[in-house]
Amino acid sequence: MILNSRKVAAAITAFLSLTLVGSNFFVPNFRGYDDTLLPVPLPDPLIVPAAYAFAIWGPIFIWLIIGLVWAFVKRADNAEWHATRLPLIISLTVGTFWLPVAVVSPLWSTVMICIMLASALVALYRSPNHNSGFGAWPIGLYAGWLSAASCVSVSVLLTGYGILTETVSTVLFLGLAIAIGFAVQWMIKRAPTYGLAVMWALIAVAVGTFGRAEMIAYLALTGAILISLPTLRALYLRAGATA
Repeated sequence: MILNSRKVAAAITAFLSLTLVGSNFFVPNFRGYDDTLLPVPLPDPLIVPAAYAFAIWGPIFIWLIIGLVWAFVKRADNAEWHATRLPLIISLTVGTFWLPVAVVSPLWSTVMICIMLASALVALYRSPNHNSGFGAWPIGLYAGWLSAASCVSVSVLLTGYGILTETVSTVLFLGLAIAIGFAVQWMIKRAPTYGLAVMWALIAVAVGTFGRAEMIAYLALTGAILISLPTLRALYLRAGATA
């Protein structure tokens, strides 16, 4: 199998970091699903973070490109780094096509983003302990944002199809995002960027819901505070490891 070649897999992973970025030029300024594509229109979902939060894709894109190109140049034959590549190839391949699908099908894009998340979490779990600035940290930032975005996507889909009310769906999937964020960050201590990305999303949800749904805003802020605990723990442990 071609992906058994470490150098080939490293090259493909680095290339896919570029295609992921390139897909944004075809669908610029995406800020959520077109509510007219849903059976129950949802013009301004409570669970969608405030618009500024999507700027996190800039650091994600840049850091992934730097990290994966560096890994291709410096760690192409390394077994530890190779272990992250197959799940990353899956995530980045699906991610390359996610935006074009998201503008036409909330249903299929929700399936796709969940695949992106699952494979990104496997890659993060397998990421090496050393050279975290090129491996675990950019993957962590990517996986952290996907953790929040997947919960947002499923929540909007269930509300948009009339399966759950918006309030119930928002509370349920905010709670799920908080639980996933806390558990993953507690388990994977080498990537505090994961928790930072989830916190960024939760704070942006709070910003977007203050004055509209105070309960949701306070739930999101509480979640951000909770996730800060394993995130700070991870930062402390990483600082100790490099001291």
